[in-house]
Amino acid sequence: MKPPPSSSILRKNRLSPFLFTLLAFIVFVTILYSEDFSCIFSQLEYSSLSAPPNSISRINKNKNLPFAIGETEDGCDVFSGRWVHDDSRPLYEEEECPYIQPQLTCQKQGRPDKDYRQWRWQPHGCSLPSFNATLMLETLRGKRMLYVGDSLNRGQYVSMVCLLHRLIPENAKSMETFGSLTVFTAKDYNATIEFYWAPFLLESNSDDAVVHRISDRVVRKGSINKHGKNWKGADIVVFNTYLWWMTGLEFKILQGSFDDEVKDVAMVSTEDAYRMGMKSMLRWVKKNMDPKKTRVFFTSMSPSHQKSIDWGGEPNMNCYNETTMIEDQSYWGSDSRKSIMEVIGQVFRRSKVPITFLNITQLSSYRKDAHTSIYKKQWSPLTVEQLANPVSYADCVHWCLPGLQDTWNELLFAKLFYP
Repeated sequence: MKPPPSSSILRKNRLSPFLFTLLAFIVFVTILYSEDFSCIFSQLEYSSLSAPPNSISRINKNKNLPFAIGETEDGCDVFSGRWVHDDSRPLYEEEECPYIQPQLTCQKQGRPDKDYRQWRWQPHGCSLPSFNATLMLETLRGKRMLYVGDSLNRGQYVSMVCLLHRLIPENAKSMETFGSLTVFTAKDYNATIEFYWAPFLLESNSDDAVVHRISDRVVRKGSINKHGKNWKGADIVVFNTYLWWMTGLEFKILQGSFDDEVKDVAMVSTEDAYRMGMKSMLRWVKKNMDPKKTRVFFTSMSPSHQKSIDWGGEPNMNCYNETTMIEDQSYWGSDSRKSIMEVIGQVFRRSKVPITFLNITQLSSYRKDAHTSIYKKQWSPLTVEQLANPVSYADCVHWCLPGLQDTWNELLFAKLFYP
């Protein structure tokens, strides 16, 4: 029979009271704050996607994002830079792309100058990757890319189609419109690039894709699923919404239904209304988009150039007859509300939903030369008074194609493949 172990051995194998207390405390804290820890780690993972570029955290390089094949040079903000003249542009010719609406075909509508098409965006300290149509189409094979928003997002959508369609045989592509949805199909790739008309993202009284020129605009609270049901299943989604909210300092929000006999409408500040829209969009993305398989983008406000005094021009003038860009790097037009940019920053920073922010506002603000101005198909015949005063009907909101919006898609391409 073996002798009993000595008391000294027992003391060595026994857990000391201090160590036991320490381990128990660690276990208790881990259980108590496990959810907070997971939130912190999740926030670190998504922080660089959830805030505008100036507030991006560089904790993580996002190497595992869907579709990414590389990364932007460290310290490079692709949205901060300058425009440089490039004789190799435009990336396609207007007459080569039959999908451009006549409201954007400036050359066909008589614009005499072409220089606005020959500018390339050059970020400070790095370069944008060249747009590779073959890579983009191969990436979209068997997938669905969807632009959602207003006519400015439709312009970016058409730009993307124009950048890609030349690689597809005539009998293997088509474009069809079904109410609010326009679908470009690349048959050999089993791929679609789509645009869905939803200027507020939420349900509104301006949702008709054709008849929507309503000055007294109303948005229904909590109604994003009215449109969102049509976005499910998309692999890449590009949202925008801004211009249609800009009707004044206040905005009408419907609390109930548009079918209610007596409607409960509340007046709130435009900023609060827009914040509601942003939060609804983020909730929809969180519920319906798988961050391991899909990518979501949000394009910031597209600037207009309605007041030439903003850039030192004559009073009562606008973008009409403007053929040069604004050189002042600090320029910010009065039509682009900084308070809305602040709302976007606040909402995105507080969210863990992974969305890539395409900050096109500043770089587009310089381009007073790139609007359609008077060189577009008009919705209705012009009056004698309008013809006598072109400034009165110049479109200083939308952009000629090819042109500025091709750059927006180059930035989208860069962020998709090299985040």
